[in-house]
Amino acid sequence: MNNALHSASAVELLSAYREGKLSPVEVTQDVLAHVARWEHRLQATYLLRPEAALEQARASEARWRSGAPLGPLDGVPVTIKENIATRGDPLPAGTAAVDLKPAALDAPPAARLRESGAVFFSKTTMPDYGMLSSGLSSFHTLARNPWDLSRTPGGSSAGAGAAAAAGYGPLHVGTDIGGSLRLPAGWCGIFTLKPSLGRIPIDPPYMGRAAGPMTRTVSDSALMMQVLSRPDARDSMNLPPNDIDWASHEVGADHLKGLRIGLLLDAGCGLPVDPEIHAAVEHAARLFEAAGAIVEPMQPFMTQAMLDGMDHLWRMRSHVDMQSLRPDQRAKVLPYIRAWAGSADGFSGEHVFRAFSQFHATRVAAVAACSKFDYVISPVAPNMPAPAEDPSPTNDPLRPLEHIGFTVPFNMSEQPAASINCGYSAAGLPIGLQIAGQRFDDLGVLRVARAFEQIREAQRPWPEPPGA
Repeated sequence: MNNALHSASAVELLSAYREGKLSPVEVTQDVLAHVARWEHRLQATYLLRPEAALEQARASEARWRSGAPLGPLDGVPVTIKENIATRGDPLPAGTAAVDLKPAALDAPPAARLRESGAVFFSKTTMPDYGMLSSGLSSFHTLARNPWDLSRTPGGSSAGAGAAAAAGYGPLHVGTDIGGSLRLPAGWCGIFTLKPSLGRIPIDPPYMGRAAGPMTRTVSDSALMMQVLSRPDARDSMNLPPNDIDWASHEVGADHLKGLRIGLLLDAGCGLPVDPEIHAAVEHAARLFEAAGAIVEPMQPFMTQAMLDGMDHLWRMRSHVDMQSLRPDQRAKVLPYIRAWAGSADGFSGEHVFRAFSQFHATRVAAVAACSKFDYVISPVAPNMPAPAEDPSPTNDPLRPLEHIGFTVPFNMSEQPAASINCGYSAAGLPIGLQIAGQRFDDLGVLRVARAFEQIREAQRPWPEPPGA
């Protein structure tokens, strides 16, 4: 067990709780003290509530002492992205334009975590409406990347990615509609799983949207999946209950032997792949081969027309949302988002229909391209993290999605896709490897990620607060 309790994994903490070697109160106190050392620089949290957290920790401590833990995560600190409703708390959705009202109920991910006894100590920040791959927000203070404070942690699960990398406890929950789990995970060097659509119930559900765990280790994400994947009727896209043995993700490197792995190094659209990222992913492919996997190059299946179509439909959706705001509210939205959404004002009905058709075209292309392989590996993003102040890697509202060509197809095809660190740039920034599987094979993706976790090179120490 690491002496710094905030850095311990959830698996380690739960073992120590069972053996009576640690108390949830000790752990929560250590996490809160560590957050206090970091937070004035990272700005990853929203509704940070130390006293409420300690009250939950004391209740958990009593349950463990009586031998009656509430559930699989009892006493483990967790953060929740602010657009996932928690009872009694407002949902600003990252923007100052929203009239704040308390949520009546926990959304499904929050409800499952609360039922399991997890200690809620904070929510985490996000950009306006979750439509940026950065921590820039008109409501929250700018979030930064703990590996390099001048860089973005990514987004839209910006605060969650930064918090996990910085050691704000072991467990974090984010959401993803085009890469919002995997992009910050890749740029912050952590692990995440964007599950198959409907595997983790969410409210409100809609096309491509998924919630997922964000952790430092694969095993902690597998532990969270035991809880988060429980059914909830509020999600009309919820998959039928499945008795998945998430603990069986624990495999060795020999698990990779004989697997057919597709290697995708060109997204077919958007930004070109940075040479350092290209080299790191190629090196990961060689590690897979050395472990006995059969790695074959893939041709790109996305097109710029697909990416632009999704962009244009999302512009129109946001334009409609903007039009429903009062003028004083609209003025509070980030200028970048206003410019992006406003550019849809002249779109015709035919244009919007043709844009929408690209979602299905992307789905068909992704499924067909992946059908030849057990799993597909690729970069998470083509670029290293942008300056923290930039809303997007291009800093251009008319070219906003040029960095999601590798991630977004798996939202549309409903396939599970993970991000795991596979190397570092010369400047010391993490590089994310995406591992995608066939639809519904969430456990298989976790197993491949766990095997890769064991064959990759030793990881660098996690970042510490300056002056620590």
